[in-house]
Amino acid sequence: MLNWPQRLNIIHGLARGILYLHQDSRLQIIHRDLKPGNILLDLEMNPKISDFGLARKFDGNDAIDVTKKVVGTYGYIPPEYAVHGRFSIKSDVFSFGVIVLEIVSGKKNRGFSHEAHSENLLGHAYRLYKENKSIELMSPSLQKSCVVSEVLRSIHVALLCVQHHAADRPTMLSVVLMLISDGELPLPKQPAFFLEEGHREDESVSSLQDYMITLLYAR
Repeated sequence: MLNWPQRLNIIHGLARGILYLHQDSRLQIIHRDLKPGNILLDLEMNPKISDFGLARKFDGNDAIDVTKKVVGTYGYIPPEYAVHGRFSIKSDVFSFGVIVLEIVSGKKNRGFSHEAHSENLLGHAYRLYKENKSIELMSPSLQKSCVVSEVLRSIHVALLCVQHHAADRPTMLSVVLMLISDGELPLPKQPAFFLEEGHREDESVSSLQDYMITLLYAR
């Protein structure tokens, strides 16, 4: 039900919101559980980041921490956090990249399946990018309202955000600048394909399409 300008506005608003948490807030905040269910929309379809129950505050820049208890939602957390418990601002960058790919495609990363391969949404998006077919990732419902260059740029930036190694991912400041500019983008490396079969996805997380239609107000 949301056209491309509305979805692009959500992408840009979410990027600015995360940048505020990481850089402009008095204390640096790492959300740690960014997912569609925690991105609410107001009546004008502007995104609002919610549910800071798992957030961590740091007094300083480029904070990195390690925890023995991994929390969050599988499919949106990066491999270094899921496997080793290491989290940083780059963890939120990874989650943002996943959400952007879901906004563009209208599909969820976990549970995604393709008849030609068994890769998740990140792997499928990267495969299409390597084949110069990224536009095929876009939801068919956006064909009449999309600006192809904006869609391709959003996908490209999202792939930079979901790269396997945290050091290869951009900061949110770089993400915001890349989204609003038309300059050349760096080439993304292979994304993280981490999927933990032993964990079930949080049942409260609906598909992005359903969420964007129904969950408009804060709980």
